[in-house]
Amino acid sequence: MKETENSRHQKAIPPKTVVFLGRRRLPDTEEANGSARNSRTRYSMALNVASQHDEKSADRSRFGVRFGVILIILLWSFNLNSLVGGMAGTAQAQVALHYHTTQIVWFTQVATLLGVFTTPFTAKAAGMFGKRRVLIVITALGFIGDLISALSTDYATLLIGRGVAGFYVPSGVLVFALARDVFPRRQVRPASGLLAGSIGLVMFGAPFLSGTLLDNHGFRGVLWFMVIASAAAVVTLLFVPESPVCEPRTRVDWLGGILLGGGLTAIIYGIGNGTDWGWTSIRTLAYIIGGFAAVLAFLFVESRTAHPILPLTLLGRRRVWTMLLVTTLVMGAFVGQSTVMSLLQLMPSIPHVSAGLGWTATKAAWVGFPSSMLIVTTSLVTGVLARRVDSRRLLVVGALLMAAGLALIGEFHHSVPQVMFLGLISALGLAICLAVGPILMIESVSAEEQTVAGGTQNLLQGVAFAVLTQVVFVLLSQHDHVVQGTALYSDTSYRNALWVFAALALAGTLLTALIPKAVRIGDAGAAVEDGQTV
Repeated sequence: MKETENSRHQKAIPPKTVVFLGRRRLPDTEEANGSARNSRTRYSMALNVASQHDEKSADRSRFGVRFGVILIILLWSFNLNSLVGGMAGTAQAQVALHYHTTQIVWFTQVATLLGVFTTPFTAKAAGMFGKRRVLIVITALGFIGDLISALSTDYATLLIGRGVAGFYVPSGVLVFALARDVFPRRQVRPASGLLAGSIGLVMFGAPFLSGTLLDNHGFRGVLWFMVIASAAAVVTLLFVPESPVCEPRTRVDWLGGILLGGGLTAIIYGIGNGTDWGWTSIRTLAYIIGGFAAVLAFLFVESRTAHPILPLTLLGRRRVWTMLLVTTLVMGAFVGQSTVMSLLQLMPSIPHVSAGLGWTATKAAWVGFPSSMLIVTTSLVTGVLARRVDSRRLLVVGALLMAAGLALIGEFHHSVPQVMFLGLISALGLAICLAVGPILMIESVSAEEQTVAGGTQNLLQGVAFAVLTQVVFVLLSQHDHVVQGTALYSDTSYRNALWVFAALALAGTLLTALIPKAVRIGDAGAAVEDGQTV
């Protein structure tokens, strides 16, 4: 470990911690393409803190008590959004029946809208003010939104609360970046794999918990548990150390953030209302076209600002943009099929009217139990395999299994054995993709870039998830029946939707060939310091 030349500053530094300020060449200089402005080598003062343990302990891949506790806290914070989203998805059928609304899509989508809008600002703030600090702030804001939802007495107020809860949508990005910064180098891959794979625990526990709450307390019980969950996340995060990796505090690119977040939000909102307004109506076209115009304006602004909220040169690297594209497609397929399967299992079974299976939430949880356990165990194994096996190959295997499983379950989903056993195929593929996703990110960018890159990934996936969720309901509504204000769907609707997401996963499989060979953890930072493109 390189030591600081000014040793007198080390008196204020905790034992076994080495801090130094060094000149670091920023990677975007390699993408100058002859530009006089970008051709100058720019340097920044980067704060580097060695993990608070010696090199011998750093080489061990086992988690000690201290890092074990940190990992547990980060697991809860990381899964908060997934837990709340999963519980909301389980409760949406009961909410739709209670409020007699055909607009139930916004019960889960409105949080995504705010999350998409705030993600650029959240990522920028985390880089400048500290990932832990910003993570606590957005989680606290999410808690306020959950509280509003729990106290609501009408559907409009319920949606307002769900929208405010969208502040913690980018929390997963900050958790992964924070884990990379605070864990020893050899523990980064296992920790990242475990964090990603822990969604299997959510998929296992959330349905049981939601089922118990729904069956005994109705959807209000689910809403109040969301309040408790977000409050617990805020409190426990106070015991996590702050990331030592930060960037210089610069002027926030408010215009760029508003253009990007606002443009993408407008596109999502326009698509979401396309069915009701009409796809050729003035309002629909105004939102969609206006949104794309704002995104184009964002690209123009970002190319000319000194401190862009989203560095375009980062997205210009082949390893980065291909990784973002493939992971967005694969995870989009997962989110889309989750929405379809939740509705299929919980909607009532009414001959010639509704092809739902009519299961209780608890029954649906038991049917999904084997898949949830498979996701957890496979993710752990994948995190270990990624040390020796090319992560791109693992991603191909996972995406291909997802595509095959979704195609089969799209055709055969009419009984417990079909849903349970065919679901294992897609669950196995999902587990591999979940574990490999954050590892691909770590291999593609440096530690200083991860928050921005992760924010970009979260932004793209948020847009994809929102658009695909709208696509789900558009597909389902092609063969639906509205009974007492509630939309009920046919078997053809469910089958078509599942096949679309199987095709999406297959597209991700094929496009994996575009991702260049990744560098190993530890090599990425060195490559950046040497001025190489990562």
